[in-house]
Amino acid sequence: MNAHNQEDKKENGFLSRESREQKLPAKKVKKYLLIFWTLVFAPFLLIFLVVYMVSMGWFGELPNVAELQNPKLNLATEIISSDGKILGKYYTENRVNVKYKELSPFLVNGLIATEDARFYDHSGVDLRGLFRVLFRTVIGGDQSGGGGSTLSQQLAKMLFPREKNQSKIRLAMRKIKEWIIAARLEQQYTKDEILTMYLNKFDFVNLAVGIKSASKIYFNTTPDSLKTEQAAMLVGMCKNPSLFNPHLQRRIDTTLHRRNVVMNQMMKYGFLSQKNYDSLKTLPLGINFQQEDHNLGLAPYLREYLRDDFMKKWCDENPKPDGTKYNIYRDGLKIYTTIDSRLQRYAEQAMERHMKEIQKDFSKECKQKKNAPFDWNVTKEEINSIMTSSIHRSDRYRMLKMQGMSEADIKKNFSTPVPMTVFSWNGEFDTIMSPMDSIRYYKQYLQTGFMSMDPHTGFIKSWVGGINYKHFKYDHVNRRATRQVGSTFKPFVYALAIMEGWSPCQKIPNVPVTFELPNQPPWTPQNSSEEEYNGKMVTMKFALALSINWVTAYIMKQFGPEPVVQLARRLGITAPLEPVPSLCLGSADISVFEMTGAMSTFANKGTRIEPIFVTRIEDKNGRVLAEFSPKSEEVMDEEKAYVSLSLMQGVVQNGTGQRLHSRYKLMQPMAGKTGTTQNHSDGWYMGITPDLVSGIWVGGEDRSIHFSGLKEGQGAVMALPIFAYYMQKVYADKKLNFYQGDFEKPTKKISVEMDCDKYNKEMESGKGGESDKGYDDEKF
Repeated sequence: MNAHNQEDKKENGFLSRESREQKLPAKKVKKYLLIFWTLVFAPFLLIFLVVYMVSMGWFGELPNVAELQNPKLNLATEIISSDGKILGKYYTENRVNVKYKELSPFLVNGLIATEDARFYDHSGVDLRGLFRVLFRTVIGGDQSGGGGSTLSQQLAKMLFPREKNQSKIRLAMRKIKEWIIAARLEQQYTKDEILTMYLNKFDFVNLAVGIKSASKIYFNTTPDSLKTEQAAMLVGMCKNPSLFNPHLQRRIDTTLHRRNVVMNQMMKYGFLSQKNYDSLKTLPLGINFQQEDHNLGLAPYLREYLRDDFMKKWCDENPKPDGTKYNIYRDGLKIYTTIDSRLQRYAEQAMERHMKEIQKDFSKECKQKKNAPFDWNVTKEEINSIMTSSIHRSDRYRMLKMQGMSEADIKKNFSTPVPMTVFSWNGEFDTIMSPMDSIRYYKQYLQTGFMSMDPHTGFIKSWVGGINYKHFKYDHVNRRATRQVGSTFKPFVYALAIMEGWSPCQKIPNVPVTFELPNQPPWTPQNSSEEEYNGKMVTMKFALALSINWVTAYIMKQFGPEPVVQLARRLGITAPLEPVPSLCLGSADISVFEMTGAMSTFANKGTRIEPIFVTRIEDKNGRVLAEFSPKSEEVMDEEKAYVSLSLMQGVVQNGTGQRLHSRYKLMQPMAGKTGTTQNHSDGWYMGITPDLVSGIWVGGEDRSIHFSGLKEGQGAVMALPIFAYYMQKVYADKKLNFYQGDFEKPTKKISVEMDCDKYNKEMESGKGGESDKGYDDEKF
C-alpha cells in the first residue's frame, strides 16, 4: 500500500524529502549566478542608460549640430596696416584664429605627447585612459597616473563651459555630457581641426587668448615660427596657465620645469631625440614679453578714432544678414587700413624727438612765469575758468557726478592729494598730488598733431594725434580738433589769384591794406616781420616765401572773401569759414586732417582727393564686407596746381622754411608753408613732396599756453622740425623707395612765365599780357 502510494506520488510530480535535499544546491547556484551577473552588468547597463538619457537631453540640453559646427568664440578684430602688420586689436578676448597649416610641428607634437598620446586612435573618449584613471588613480590612489580627458574632451569643456559650484551628481552628469560632446565633435571635425580649435580656444593668460596671441605676447613671433623649447613652454601652460605663468617672476622656475617635462614627453614618444632634449633643457625660457595694451603700439590715436567714430557708424549702417549688428569685440573682423607701419613709426619717432627738445625750452620759460604754464597776461579769473572747464571735461569728474557726489564734495575730491603715476618725457614716475594739480601739471606739456598722406591715392600713411595716448587721449588730427591755422591758409588765397591768371612773378606793393567793414571800424592788418621790404614792390612768390601779410591782404581785397571760401570748400575744408577779410591771414580754426587733405590737391595736379584710412573690412572667414575708395574732384587744372606749388617751393628755397635745406640737409625738391597764429599760440607746417603731403600742428592745450616770443613760437621752430625728422627717415629707408625728384611738370606748355627775370624783361618791353591782370599800377 505504501509502496503503491509512493509510486503514485512520483507519477504525479511529488518528490521525496531526500530528492528535494539533493535538488536544493543546484537552485542556489543558479540564483547566485544570476545575482553575480546582475551585479557585473548592472553598472554597465546603468551607465549605458544614463549616457543614453543624457544624450537625449533628459538632464539638460546638449549643443545641436549647428552649435557644434559654429561654436561661439569671441574673436578679436584686427587692424592691419597697408604693409601687412597688425597695428592693434579690439576684443573682449584677445583671440585671433589660425589654421592648422600655421602651427609649428613642435607645437602639435608637444601637445599630443603631453595631453593625449592616443589622440589619433580614439573617437573622442579614450576608454583605456578612463580605466587607467579608475584602477590606478581612483582605486590605487596613484596621483601620477595622469588624467583621462582627451583633447576632444578638453575642447568640449572649453567650448561649452561648466557651471561653477556644481554638486557631485551634477558634475558627474556634466562629465558624461563632455564625453558625448567630444564624440560628436569627432564626427563633425577632423583630428587636425580639433587640435587647431583647442589651441585657438585656450587662454594662456596675460591677455594671450589663443595660440596666435600667445606666440606674439610671450615670444614676439607667430605660431608657425615657434621653436621647440618655445612650443614646449606654451604646451606646458595648458595644464594650468596660472601656475605655469612665465610672466610672474616667482613662477619662472616652475614654468621651466614644466617645459622640460613636455620636452621629455616629446622624447618619450619619438618627437625629440635624446641629444636635442639634453641640449634644449638647459636653455632659459627666453621670454620676449609684448604687453598687450590699447594705449601702446603704433597709431593708438588712429585706432581709437577708428573704433569710436568710423566703426561705430559703419556697424550701425551695415547690419549682418540676420539683422543684428557687428560687434568689433567679438566678431573677428579684419580692418585693412592705409597706414604704413614704417611711416607711422617714423612719424612717431620724429614727433617724440622734436617734442622732447621743444618741451625743454618751454619748461625753462614756464619757470619764469608767475602763473605757469599760462602766459603772463592771463588773469586769475581766466585761469580759474580754464581749470574749471578742464575739471568738467575729465573722466574723474564724470565718474564722481554719476556717483551722485555734490559739487562741493567733487571740489574737495579734486583738491585732495592722492598717489598717482604721471607722464614725463623721461618716463613715467610715481608721485602724490591732487587731481587739480595734476591737471595743471599736464597743461605745461605742448601738444601736437601730425598726418601724412599720399596725394595721388588719398591714403593716409601716418597719423599721430598727440604726444602720449595713455596720458593725453585727445586726438589733435581728426576733424573735431580744430585750431587757428594762421599763414598756412595763405596758399589758398594765392591759388585763387593763380587760377585767375596771375603770375608768381607779378609784383605787388608791400604797403598797408585797409578793409572797410560794415558797422565796424576799418581793419588794417600788420606785417609780422621783414620790415626792410615794407613799401617796396615784391613778387607773389617772394611775398608767400616770407609770409608777408600786406601782400596777402592785397590779393584778398582784389577778389573778396567769398571766392576764397568757395575755393577752400572745393579743396575739402568743411570747418566753419567766415567770409571776412581776416580769413586771408588764417583766422579760421581748421583741423590737421582737413588742412593736409586740402594741400594734397596741389601735389595731385589740381584734383582734390578725399583722405581715407580704411580700404576694406572682412569678416572672420575672409569674406569682404565693405570696400572703400576716396572721392575726387578737379578743383583746378594741372598748370594752376603746378604754379601754386612753385610758389610754395619758394618757402623752402628762400623763405620761412629754408632751414629744411640749411639745418636739416633735406636737399630734395619740396614745397611747404609755415604758420604762426596770434600770441604764438599755434605753430604749423605744411610739407609737400611729390609723393607725400604732411600737416603738423604744435601748441598748448589752451591758447593761453604758449611761448612768449616769436623766436621759439613760430611754426618754423615749433612744427617744421617734425616734418624734417620724418622726411629724413623716409628718404633714408631705401626699401620704401620714395621718389626724390622734382614735381612733375604739366604735359602742356605753361602759359604763365615762371622765370621772374624773363617776366620782368617782358613787363619792361610791354609784353606782359594777361600776367598783369588784377594789378592796378596807377592805384599805388
